[in-house]
Amino acid sequence: MTRDVEYSCPRCRAGVLQPRELTYFTTVDDQMLVVPNFPAWVCDICGYVEYDERALGWLYTLLSPPMQHRPRRPAAHSTRPRPEK
Repeated sequence: MTRDVEYSCPRCRAGVLQPRELTYFTTVDDQMLVVPNFPAWVCDICGYVEYDERALGWLYTLLSPPMQHRPRRPAAHSTRPRPEK
């Protein structure tokens, strides 16, 4: 029989963090952004909240500005010799 991994609460150290879905609030360019059903970990004793790191990474990737094509500048000639192959 396998036992699920339990994460103890870093705040109260008595509770256990339980997976939940919460509403995540943040601001982007001075605008409020609300994300419902966002994965989080909530302490069953004190209510401490820790948002899921993987989900935050995905959200920040979605919110980051798109890569814009920038024209390449001609490379400056280096005075160092090129490494031999």
